Amino acid sequence: MPLFMDTHRLDGSVTVEDVAKAHLADLQEQGRHDVSYLRYWVAEPQGIIFCLVEAPSADAAVQVHKDAHGLLADDIVEVKEGS
Repeated sequence: MPLFMDTHRLDGSVTVEDVAKAHLADLQEQGRHDVSYLRYWVAEPQGIIFCLVEAPSADAAVQVHKDAHGLLADDIVEVKEGS
């Protein structure tokens, strides 16, 4: 299944704790869309969040965020894993 990285750029800072709550909501919603949110990274002072997701399409990944909490990504791109 394809991997996608999405990026959220918020107005102001964000905390890891707040992102963890949103991620838990994603985990509860993802099964309905055949999606698996795998990891996330947070740049707290800059208000930037990155999410790595395995999904059949970018649209499916976006729909999980929309249904779970409404915090939509500014962009989402398909990525290939390397080392």
